[in-house]
Amino acid sequence: MTARSYNRLVLFALVVTLVVIVLGAWVRLTDAGLGCPDWPGCYGELTWPKTEQSISQANERWAERPVETGKAIREMVHRYVAGFLGLIVLALAIFAWQRRREPGQPVALPLALLGLIIFQAALGMWTVTLLLKPAIVLAHLLGGLLTFSLLSWLYWRTRPRSLPVTLPQRRLRIPVLIGLVVLVGQVILGGWVSTNYAALACPDFPTCMGQVWPEQDYREGFKLWRGIGVDYEGGLLDQPARMAIHMAHRLGAVVVLGVFGWLLWLLFRTPGMVRPGAVLATLLITQITLGLLNILLGLPLAVAVAHNGVAALLLGAMVYLLALTTLPTETR
Repeated sequence: MTARSYNRLVLFALVVTLVVIVLGAWVRLTDAGLGCPDWPGCYGELTWPKTEQSISQANERWAERPVETGKAIREMVHRYVAGFLGLIVLALAIFAWQRRREPGQPVALPLALLGLIIFQAALGMWTVTLLLKPAIVLAHLLGGLLTFSLLSWLYWRTRPRSLPVTLPQRRLRIPVLIGLVVLVGQVILGGWVSTNYAALACPDFPTCMGQVWPEQDYREGFKLWRGIGVDYEGGLLDQPARMAIHMAHRLGAVVVLGVFGWLLWLLFRTPGMVRPGAVLATLLITQITLGLLNILLGLPLAVAVAHNGVAALLLGAMVYLLALTTLPTETR
């Protein structure tokens, strides 16, 4: 495999990863996370129960969670695409090992990605077997975004670059790192909102339940580990705990807006960084708009799914800026 072919395969893996992230959000937001109560099959089948007899048998065996065909299909489609991504990452690791003596070919990162994908599969299993435990679901979500980010880095790491990076561009590395850290923190908060079903805890904006600062329970809202054997579908927290999670995410958005405003100002003042800055600004405005629409329109499915997808694209854009200001020219 040539260096160009390898880079294209990484790009393909990136696209598939984005699809997996969007499908995962679709599954989660349509309450299909337990559409299949077992793993890796679905009601004991490789696909899902289709005939009246198989559905009857499944309902008898899993009486506590009868078959809902639509949810089962969504869950299994997500698993199939995730499995396909695993095969692509396995190929990337194998080809990287075969090309390990080629100049500029990363080996440790593709192998680490393979390990991450295997761990992601385990998290997917635990998501089902631990009945949507928020800490596990959040870890699974973050694992998908980490996979996307690392593949983004691998893509830019293996892509040749014709133009040298200037010293003013390299001086942006620290601001980009700060922006990336702040964005990751906000993504974690957003994941915690989703896994605890707190997106509609405040159905109005800029107030919450008609108040500037309503009663909130941060201790209960940010308790990371709870009992095992509890079905967390729909969430267990009371309103003050959910409002604490929601309000924390809103405050995080204010911090992101301030830090990214500073970063964008630096980008637009640096020669050669106006176009990346414009892309980042577009994604940021889109994400903020989607977040507001989620609140004002009552979490419409398409908007909520897009909110997850744009979060991944924002991470990808920040990884690109980090690569642009960090990686040596000759390795890209």
